[in-house]
Amino acid sequence: MNMSIPYHFPKLAAQLNTPIVVGGKTVSNRLWLAPMAGLSHSAFRQVLAHYGSCGLVFTEMCSAKAVPTENPRISSVFRWQEWELPSLVCQLMGGTPEELVVAAKRVEREGFFGVDINMGCSARGMIKREAGAALLKTPDKAVAVVEAVRKAVSIPVFVKFRTGWSRDIAPAVALAKAFESAGADCLVFHPRVAPDKRTRPPITGHIRFIKEAVSIPVFGNGDVTTPQHCQDMLDTTGCDGISIGRMAMARPWLFAEWTGNYTPDDMIFQDYVLRMAAALEQEFDPVRAIKRFKLFMVFFAANFRFGHSLQAIFSTAKTMDDVRRLAREHIRPDMPLSQSPNMSLYNF
Repeated sequence: MNMSIPYHFPKLAAQLNTPIVVGGKTVSNRLWLAPMAGLSHSAFRQVLAHYGSCGLVFTEMCSAKAVPTENPRISSVFRWQEWELPSLVCQLMGGTPEELVVAAKRVEREGFFGVDINMGCSARGMIKREAGAALLKTPDKAVAVVEAVRKAVSIPVFVKFRTGWSRDIAPAVALAKAFESAGADCLVFHPRVAPDKRTRPPITGHIRFIKEAVSIPVFGNGDVTTPQHCQDMLDTTGCDGISIGRMAMARPWLFAEWTGNYTPDDMIFQDYVLRMAAALEQEFDPVRAIKRFKLFMVFFAANFRFGHSLQAIFSTAKTMDDVRRLAREHIRPDMPLSQSPNMSLYNF
């Protein structure tokens, strides 16, 4: 795998390690974990914390309707460790100011760093509920949601949003300005149209239009898989930092690697699978744990040139003991590694 060769990105590390203030709170660096439904759960976040150097961590998508009464001890989504809270943002999904306000107040009471409003997900169920990217169809409503949440809580308010429902960037620019006026503290922008299931590359240059439209921090997001991609997004768009999604699932040590604090060794991939198995076993019941593992394996397998074969091997696992056995048998230092993970393997 040649993972023992040191990686040095001094310019990138210097940029990423510069602290940034969001809503009056200082964040240690500018490389963050993006919220991902079914993926950025408490088990994955524990593994991510082991490797370190992620500036802000976002939960998976939490339903604003459920959050006010949800029990973190038994919830599979609205769940965390106390030590996470100083750098953990809870992402909420909802369609009305009323439901989002009640949920945001609960998030603040629990001690989260901030609250993030999802305006990017375009799954069918989300659109039917007039939540997620559906809010971009009604700009006045989207802005009202942000304004209501801002008035309800004192913690930082984030908005994760896409270009909209057409390729025209002008509506997104107008929304960005309106979100800032409504009190948003930070924008995370994914430059794809809402219906795009990642079948086309993001229009990275559109991030610059958002950044130039507002004075609050703007983080770029979308298909950043290598240090050079990260550097290019910073240089060409002027964005304040980078939000990493699927690539973080493939290689969670990238936060430490790209900020210059870590060099992975030959056994890193086996170590990752074993740590993930242990964390899933701790956080979820056996049935849910193995389902979450198989979802994770799609991203993990994308690291390798023969990832489909590896995914097939692990699909036979029925327990975490099976996972551990397969990891020790099949994840070896000499496996051919793709420099940039096979994006087509996990386009879902």
